[in-house]
Parts: sequence; structure tokens; C-alpha cells
Amino acid sequence: MTKIKLILILSVVIAVAHSCKDQNKDNSKMKGVMAIHDEVMPKMGTIGKLVSQLDEKITNDTSSEDYVAAREDLKAAHKAMMDWMKGFGDRFDGDEILNGKTLTEEKQKWLDEEETKVKALRDQINSSIKEAEDLLKSK
Repeated sequence: MTKIKLILILSVVIAVAHSCKDQNKDNSKMKGVMAIHDEVMPKMGTIGKLVSQLDEKITNDTSSEDYVAAREDLKAAHKAMMDWMKGFGDRFDGDEILNGKTLTEEKQKWLDEEETKVKALRDQINSSIKEAEDLLKSK
């Protein structure tokens, strides 16, 4: 009888330890996703300023195709950010995002998807800003 109790207690301890490990993995990935968001969110202001500068160039320049393309890339990056934030907020609640609430298996898969999306979003935002800044400096 004592061996059975010991086995049961060890099983519970192992299960709890495994659960904590999974929760830490969830928390770490969620923090990583939010860190990328926090990195690119301030760049929304930069995008707005660059769009305004490009608008001015488009108004004053007859050969404005490059400016128009750069402006559209910036607008697309901005829209992608807004869409990603809405979709992310629809999938996860505040406790999951901010307080490390344990994710279901389905939500863990979603978080993996969101990590991929936010990394692509970061690249889109950074490249559209760089291209616009380079264009404005060159002309």
C-alpha cells in the first residue's frame, strides 16, 4: 500500500512540475511576442510622419511613382499592425497576455502562429520605413 501512495504522490509531483514547465514556456513565448509588438508599436508615429512627407513630395513632384509606392507600403504596414493587434486581442484575453495565464493547447498553437505573424510584421514595418527614409534622402 505504501508503494502505491508513493507512486501516486510522485506522479502528482511530476505532473505539476511538467505543468509549470509548460506554463513557463507559454509565458516566455507570450513575452517574446509582446516584446516584438512593443518594439514596433512606437514606429507607427514614424510611419505617419513619413506618409506626410511623401504626400508633400507627391503633390510637388510630377514623377512621383516612387513616392506613391513608398507611401502605399507604409500604409500597408500600418494597416497590418492594426489588423494584427485586433486579431491578437480577439484570440487572447488580458490575463493571458499580461499575467501569464496558462494557455489551452489550441491557444498555444495560436500563439505559435502569432509569433510568426508578428515577426513578419516587424520586418514589413522596418523595411517600409527604411525604404521611405532612403527615398526621401536620395531625392
